[in-house]
Amino acid sequence: MTPQPYPARPCRTIALGLAWLLAVLALAWPAAAQDPPDAAGIPYRTEVIAPEDSGLAALAAGVAQTLTLRERAPTDAFGLIGRVRGDLPRLQEVLRAQGYWGGEVLATIDALPLDDPGLPARLQAATQAAPAVVVFRLVPREVYRIGRITVDPATGADPAPVRAAAAESGLSPGDPARPEAVLAAESAMREALRRAGHPLAAVAGREAVVDHDRHTMDVTWRLAAGPRATFAPPEVVGQVRTTTGLLERTAARQIAGRDYSPAALERARRALVALGVFESVRAEPGTALLPGDRLPVTFRVAERPLRAIGGSLSYETNYGAGAALFWEHRNLFGGAERLRLDGEVARLAAGDFSNATWRAFATLTLPEIWRRDIRLTARAGAVRELLDAYDREAIIVSALAEHRLNERLALQGGPLFETGRIGRYGTLDPFTLVGVVMGARWDGTTSLLDPTSGARASITATPYWSLDNGVTYTRLMAIGSTYLDVTGDQRGVLALRAAIGAALGATRDEITLDKRFYAGGGGSVRGYVFQSIGPRDAGNKPLGGASLVEGSIEWRQRISGPWGAVVFVDAGAVGEDAIPGTGGLRVGAGVGLRYLTAIGPIRVDVGVPLNPQRGDPAYGLYVGIGQAF
Repeated sequence: MTPQPYPARPCRTIALGLAWLLAVLALAWPAAAQDPPDAAGIPYRTEVIAPEDSGLAALAAGVAQTLTLRERAPTDAFGLIGRVRGDLPRLQEVLRAQGYWGGEVLATIDALPLDDPGLPARLQAATQAAPAVVVFRLVPREVYRIGRITVDPATGADPAPVRAAAAESGLSPGDPARPEAVLAAESAMREALRRAGHPLAAVAGREAVVDHDRHTMDVTWRLAAGPRATFAPPEVVGQVRTTTGLLERTAARQIAGRDYSPAALERARRALVALGVFESVRAEPGTALLPGDRLPVTFRVAERPLRAIGGSLSYETNYGAGAALFWEHRNLFGGAERLRLDGEVARLAAGDFSNATWRAFATLTLPEIWRRDIRLTARAGAVRELLDAYDREAIIVSALAEHRLNERLALQGGPLFETGRIGRYGTLDPFTLVGVVMGARWDGTTSLLDPTSGARASITATPYWSLDNGVTYTRLMAIGSTYLDVTGDQRGVLALRAAIGAALGATRDEITLDKRFYAGGGGSVRGYVFQSIGPRDAGNKPLGGASLVEGSIEWRQRISGPWGAVVFVDAGAVGEDAIPGTGGLRVGAGVGLRYLTAIGPIRVDVGVPLNPQRGDPAYGLYVGIGQAF
């Protein structure tokens, strides 16, 4: 007797509705019609035979209900035969989904075809020791190829955008005739039309013809581009405590009156997310245009809890542990105003807190001022620092306005005021500084805490005026970093960083101690003590400098799951005058571990100074959250 085959198709077949084949591949075939549970069901085991290099056996094992229902839905002899029959078309679609349109599926139970009249009695004799054996044999034969591809505009549709979209289908004659590829091409063309400004682009028809003589599939699409559109003023719904006007202005700045594009819509959604008050933001474009070919858009939001509290721990070999704690209100007056109270204490050496440093600040952030796209961050607080380079006790007040020119580039500026006491070796002198921060920053990276590609850069210029002695100087600082996804899967990343700084208009000794440049430590040159690189006094204490140069190269490798590792080389030089690069260059190298979390990687680094100065330790250990840069 011969195995039961799934019947072959006629020579020429019209294959429509390819989407449901993907559902088979996704193993989502419904199991609504299951055999009723029967504790005394027929014991059986199942084998799937297919070419080893085809991957068909694994796909079939997930689709065939004969396998998936064996344990949880026992069945009798006739139920088992019916179950196997029902799997034949499912497995045939597995073949077609991989391009094997001329393939065949054969099935036997205990080496008997399904229509053998003696099969039910044979099954009744099955036992746990000798279960029935169900065998599915998949015979793929030749892979069919894409033949002719035709993309036509729908009746009355503009052919120009349709032709442009067809060029982006990604499907070519000779490609394997897989339904997944056909549907992906369809989606690519529809998205190309939307990127070109046609929000209502749609597929008006699709016809796929499988020719078994030529072993090909010819595909024809009819596309309707629809009119080009601009965005209408958006609507925001779902907010409870947040001012509707603010939300609609925030979204409208990104899209209102502009040509439609999915990218602009996503920018508007992210602008609402950036307010920090929403747990989720979903953009819902309209399904019909308003007069003037304007597209209505509704943003549906869900608010986060009003308050949050959090903290972090850190450790550095030379000075011990540190801790930080914050509390914030995310929507203080209903306009997404954020009030944050945070405190930090560091240098908590075991059993000795006399050298501990601390800082405490209150920060109020307004998302817009004067109803313009200008974010204002006002900050006030106090610091106490007992460092090798200097001791400082100060009150600091600042106000920084930021205007985003686009999604990546922002300008910043604002005044600051500092007053207190600062000095060395326990002698503190009063000081008062007035300054103006001016700067720009650009960020094209994939993540703030764990970037895998892109680059970021910032430059700031801060003129200072000392009210004590009238000295003025300008502190310049430029920092840039870039991230290269070398392996292409975000598992191997080469990270590069460079920094350069200079203080102009005064000598080093005229510059306030904390405004001088220093290098060394976990965020600078690892392996060296914090601020230790550069000129030193007779007591081997850092003096700081009027210029700075730093560079880092780091290889970041994902190992398994959330675990990763890094190797790095850092270098830095602090000069006595304002010409960067005039100081002695210090180099550190080391390795580190990373554990990825939802808030960023936990970092543990060990660095070794390669050309230490007098008194430098043999190594440094650094623990924190986020990458080193």
